[in-house]
Amino acid sequence: MQRRTWTLIAVIIASGIVFLDSTVVNVALKTIAAELPSSFVGPLEGQTYIVSGYLLTLAALLILAGALADAYGRKRMLLIGIVGFGAASLACGLAPSMELLIAFRLVQGAFGALLVPVSLALINACYEGPARGAAFGIWTAATSALTVLGPVIGGILVDSIGWQVAFLINVPLVAIGAAIAVWRVDESRNEEAPARFDWLGAAAVALAVGGLAYGATRGEAQHWTDLSAWIALAVGGLATVALAPLMLWRRDPLVPPRLFASRNFTVTNISTLLIYGALYTYSGFSSVFFQGTLGYSAAASGLSGIPIGLALIFLSTTFGRWAGRLGPRRFMAIGPAVMAAGLLWYLRLPSDSAAWDLRFSDPATYAPPLGYLVDVLPAMLLFAVGISMLVAPLITALMSSVPVGNSGLASAINNAISRIGPLLAFAVIFIGVSATFYGGLSAREPQLDTASAAVRADFAPLNPPAESRPAEQQQAAREASTDAFHLAMLIGAALCAAGALTNAIGIRDPDPRDLEQAPQTQAASA
Repeated sequence: MQRRTWTLIAVIIASGIVFLDSTVVNVALKTIAAELPSSFVGPLEGQTYIVSGYLLTLAALLILAGALADAYGRKRMLLIGIVGFGAASLACGLAPSMELLIAFRLVQGAFGALLVPVSLALINACYEGPARGAAFGIWTAATSALTVLGPVIGGILVDSIGWQVAFLINVPLVAIGAAIAVWRVDESRNEEAPARFDWLGAAAVALAVGGLAYGATRGEAQHWTDLSAWIALAVGGLATVALAPLMLWRRDPLVPPRLFASRNFTVTNISTLLIYGALYTYSGFSSVFFQGTLGYSAAASGLSGIPIGLALIFLSTTFGRWAGRLGPRRFMAIGPAVMAAGLLWYLRLPSDSAAWDLRFSDPATYAPPLGYLVDVLPAMLLFAVGISMLVAPLITALMSSVPVGNSGLASAINNAISRIGPLLAFAVIFIGVSATFYGGLSAREPQLDTASAAVRADFAPLNPPAESRPAEQQQAAREASTDAFHLAMLIGAALCAAGALTNAIGIRDPDPRDLEQAPQTQAASA
């Protein structure tokens, strides 16, 4: 087996454990809250910090991690990241208290920040032409498989062994990935990296990304009543503004401005902001709406999204290979357009669509109702085909748009945009969703004072109203939530359409002669 194939296996394991950990730990949260003692945080607060603390450190350090990998060696940073992630996972699994578990999760997120950008940078350094597109497709398919299977496998292991396995499952994967990295992965770095590392720029980037991520997450969770959320957003915003002069006026900035001189790099990041904003809007609102308004069980809500995961698993490699041969532009334009069509399908979803009350203990509930087959499944299938058409070509366009020496940094910038932008977009869209819900509720039930805290406590957007409320008010809330969900899907479709248009106009495919020569170059260097 070629060394580049071993490299692909190593990076799939390395980035895969980051995605796997995010899904498996969510399954274990209920058990963790019930079994792990805590002295300073309550169960719900502890669960929130376990998830958000990991994601915040991961997001805040992504760009720094990518720059370090380019400057000091991608294999070196891969090993540091994977070994550190494994050690933090072991510490999480052995944590004796909620507070220590939260602290170890912060460390785990910091090491996880190294793994995703380094993984894509190593693929970019090892592959060229159509083989590069296919490799990104394989990476997408494999990591998607871990994301889809994670909750299922995690639920079985947590129920049969305990919550600790949600973290300890990473340890053998880390051992395998580290062994492959030591013996089969070649070192690569940016040979033109400046001798002095821009630590000031690194601090500004961490403050910008971390402040915006924390502010958006905390503000949404606390309904924008927590002052710390606004302070974090202000710090993040000021740090973001400071990035421009730091990039332009310093001799060797962390993020070289020349990266954005690449048309494909800039366009890909703009479309990522738009399309991932739609993706976050869809995933954030659909699960709540299906369960809280339509009455789906949690199991049915989870299984309803399986088509998306399966499409990514089975189609990503094909679309990645085609993007490598034909260029990514057409796939990056058509994919989001198909996603938009899927979201628009939800506009016809009625408030009385039949619920799928799947319960594994009752075989009679296994078959989905007609409401799912007509109102939900077509939208899911369209969205699934669209996103599987998009992801691998988008990664191919991104990583091919910059010098190989800047691969880690380019991947990290795009990854940070895909995480922070959607958080901010979701917070803004939620304001519109709430206004639509309470406006619709007030129009249907004029006697309700929807501005009062008591009414809002009983009626929350997309969620079931208090059982004590009369049937006609509950029906009005259901209809108002459906209107609000339609608005969210319409905005998501508009974002996808804007991303498709951006890619159609802005992305440039490589010269066909370069694509023909790439396999010969790859063969000569293999």
